[in-house]
Amino acid sequence: MLLLLLLLLLLLLLLLLPLDILRQRQPQDARLSWRAGLQRRVARGALCWAAAWQQRRLEQSTQRAGRSQQQALRWCLQGVQRPRGPLWRTTDTNTFRNHLPLTKASQAQEEESGGQLLPPMSTQYYGEASLQADGEELAEAMAAGNPGPPLPRRAAELREALELGPRGLALRLWPKLQVVVTLDAGGQAEAVAALGALWCQGLAFFSPAYAASGGLVGLNLWPEQPRGPYLLPPGAPFIELLPVKEGAQEEAASTVLLAEAQKGEEYELVLTNHTGLTRCRLGDVVQVVGAYNQCPVVRFVCRLGQALNVRGEDIQEDVFSEALGRAVGQWPGAKLLDHSCVESSILDSSEGSAPHYEVFVALRGLRNLSEENRDKLDHCLQEVSPHYKSLRFRGSVGPARVHLVGHGAFRELRAALAACPSSPFPPEMPRVLRHRHLAQCLQRRVLS
Repeated sequence: MLLLLLLLLLLLLLLLLPLDILRQRQPQDARLSWRAGLQRRVARGALCWAAAWQQRRLEQSTQRAGRSQQQALRWCLQGVQRPRGPLWRTTDTNTFRNHLPLTKASQAQEEESGGQLLPPMSTQYYGEASLQADGEELAEAMAAGNPGPPLPRRAAELREALELGPRGLALRLWPKLQVVVTLDAGGQAEAVAALGALWCQGLAFFSPAYAASGGLVGLNLWPEQPRGPYLLPPGAPFIELLPVKEGAQEEAASTVLLAEAQKGEEYELVLTNHTGLTRCRLGDVVQVVGAYNQCPVVRFVCRLGQALNVRGEDIQEDVFSEALGRAVGQWPGAKLLDHSCVESSILDSSEGSAPHYEVFVALRGLRNLSEENRDKLDHCLQEVSPHYKSLRFRGSVGPARVHLVGHGAFRELRAALAACPSSPFPPEMPRVLRHRHLAQCLQRRVLS
């Protein structure tokens, strides 16, 4: 289809060439203006045609979700390098599910890296100071690149924008900017909020797609609605949904196809793509909030494996984030930029006391945490988790310890994560750290 589109554009350009020759007798400025306007109209027309074609294709595929998923499965299995017996070129989803077990994403990543998580290759990070330096270098390069306008003028504008600090920098650099396009990988709410409060203050955010390690799994057709939602389309990669219920997370648990998803239920995403990543449990949990023809519309809930569990309390990522949000809301002037947690046994920080959580937070607007502020997180955790409250009352779990880290701490952590061969793409910030050397990246940057 892409080839057809290119041929169409080429034909249009060939048709426009004689018209351009007829305009040669006009003044040069008029010819350039006419040509630029015509090129814009042609490009706009081609984009509108392509968008309409994609919309028709989406409508057809979602109206026949079962058939579309069979075609997607066939395409994925044809890309596998080794034949898989009865699965070779099958379109029968029951045969596919009966002959292939579910695989966790963490298992697949460990197999690729030989079961080892390598230490970080670099501890470089980029903070506000380095951004300022990069901006100055860019301004100098722009000023030196051309002795005449408009580059020197733009270099002066860049320097002026940088001198006013990072808050609202995007709009100062591009006054006509209206929206920031991002790619949602799940669990990115804090990063988006931090961007909106600082660099991109005053701008709207839009994530057109929901991405995971196996590819793009969701499409956002409702830009006016916050936090997604995302349509799960029936094309490649092949998507299955594993119910998130008691006892349903075992290997023997059965998955459902897109047309079988029930509104209000929560499911873990299971992906199969053409590279041979078959029936991989991503750990991403979504909730069905609606339907588009025969396909579910979902919102991201949390990631499995990101639970805190020192005494069987099992506090999931979304529950902890809710408690932390409540606590930060009680810290005067504080804005949460990022956070991550580690169970005390990972850092050997219990020191004879009860096991507890070590919580690392990056904030704006607050340079020091009082003991009263630190205690508020533990109180909020007890409010959102009765089991945690019971364990705290009995003394089986100690109070959460909160640490404020400096600027650049989480960038250093991201660099360490990116250096690991098993790191997924797009990168995901873990809210619960399981490896000591990663937790130490934050521990080294503690301010208070």
